[in-house]
Amino acid sequence: MPHTPPTLSARSVALSLLLGSHPDPMSSAVLTHAGEHLGVPSATTRVALTRAVAAGDLVRRGSEYGLGERLVRRQRRQDEAVRDAEKPWDGSWEMAVVVVAGRTAADRAALRGELAAHRLAELREGVWTRPANLRRTPRYGEDPVLRTFRAEPDEPAELVRSLWDLDAWATEGRRLLDDLRRTPDPAPRLAVAAALVRHLASDPLLPPQLLPADWPSEDLRAGYASYQAELRVLALS
Repeated sequence: MPHTPPTLSARSVALSLLLGSHPDPMSSAVLTHAGEHLGVPSATTRVALTRAVAAGDLVRRGSEYGLGERLVRRQRRQDEAVRDAEKPWDGSWEMAVVVVAGRTAADRAALRGELAAHRLAELREGVWTRPANLRRTPRYGEDPVLRTFRAEPDEPAELVRSLWDLDAWATEGRRLLDDLRRTPDPAPRLAVAAALVRHLASDPLLPPQLLPADWPSEDLRAGYASYQAELRVLALS
C-alpha cells in the first residue's frame, strides 16, 4: 500500500491549485468546483479563500484569485526545482561566509532560510557553499553580513557527500513518485503531489558530474509536471 500523507486542508487545496496553475488566476467558481472533486465542500473552500486573501497568501481581482507576493516567490523557487536550472559547470563553487556577529536569533534563522533557498549547504557554522552551476542570480550576495567567494575544492565529490545525503533524498523521491503513481483517489493524490513538489524544492541541483548515476530528479520532475496537467484538467472539467 502507498504511504499517503494526510488529506490537505481546504486552504492547502486552494493554494495547491493556484500554485499549479500559476501565472493563470482561477475564479471562485473553478476553485470551489475543483475543491468538491477533492472532497472539500464549496462553502469551506469559499471561507478558506477569504482567509487566504486576508493573510496575504492570495490576491483577489474581481471574481478571480491569484497568488500573493510570498507565494509568487515560492513559485519561482518551485519552478527552479521543476525546470532545468543549470548552466555548464567550470568546477568552481559559490561560498558565503557570515562575517557579522551579534545578530538576533530571528535574523540568523532568516539568513539560513535564504541561503538554503539558494540551495547552499552549511559546511560549518557560518560558512555556506555549493557548486556554481546554477543560472539564478545569488541575491544573498547583497546581504551586508556576508562575504562571498568562489573556490575550487580539491575533492568536490567527497565534499558533496559530506554536505548532502544524496541516497536519502533519492530514496524519498522514488517513494513519493511511486505513491503518486499508486494513489488513484483525488484528495490523497493531491497530498502526495504536494509532498513531491516540496521534496523537489530541496533538490540540491548539483552538476551531473557530482551525482549518482541513477539520480531520480528528472523522473520526479516529469511525474510532477504530468500531475500538474492532470490537475488543470480536473479544475476545468
